[in-house]
Amino acid sequence: MAEITAAAVKALREETGLGMMECKKALTEANGDVEIARIELRKKGAQVQAAKASRTTKEGLVGIKVSADRKTGAMVEVRCETDFCARNDEFVGMVTAVLDLAYDAPTGHVEASPAMTERLQATLAKIGENMSYGRGVKIQADKIGSYLHHNNKVGVMVGIVGELSDEIVQDICMHVAFADPMGITPEDIPADVVENEKKIAVEQAMESGKPKDIAEKMVAGKIRKFLEERALTEQLIAREDKYGKKQVKELLGAAKITAFARFAI
Repeated sequence: MAEITAAAVKALREETGLGMMECKKALTEANGDVEIARIELRKKGAQVQAAKASRTTKEGLVGIKVSADRKTGAMVEVRCETDFCARNDEFVGMVTAVLDLAYDAPTGHVEASPAMTERLQATLAKIGENMSYGRGVKIQADKIGSYLHHNNKVGVMVGIVGELSDEIVQDICMHVAFADPMGITPEDIPADVVENEKKIAVEQAMESGKPKDIAEKMVAGKIRKFLEERALTEQLIAREDKYGKKQVKELLGAAKITAFARFAI
């Protein structure tokens, strides 16, 4: 039997976050082989995560990383049970590590990779709360705008093609955080959502007892208003105090929004 030193147990405990006795037991069963003990403790961490998986994760953090040339950006949402956990340095460090992995992923929606899951499980083992990878996205464009609310719980990224001042890009990002659009243009609003709104509008028009031609106009008007309120380019900019009653598309000029994402805890 190999000698199990206190230093080896301590090092394993600091790495995994598990108790001294658990780490000593793992090393003893592995006959002092640190790598085998580490693997067994990781398996234990995965079992702990599975046991906690049913617990609600209503808190967490949003992280954003944008390249120096502002042409590439990534954003992730990682959830946990409590705000106390979200402010824990271990959790914050894990979110940063997961964000770095998302930044290296292909453009588009970023699914949790094995490396992300392993990093998350290691943090769960140390903190003891249920936590999960919510979602991630990577955007590439001529210019990436971003906004992260001061509590790190609401984040926005916007991809722009064409010339547009940094100030307007930033104001559009803040607008997205406030207005929560469903798509860039009316055509981007999901067809099933629009159809559902149309059904509601038709029912309301029929109940009003209006003539058919008037009812049809009522339905068309309500759908038009619905799309204007949900499509980013059609929305009135939130900074009315600064720009007046202008739609986002009026601020864009010849520039175009190619992609946007809004994550909120």
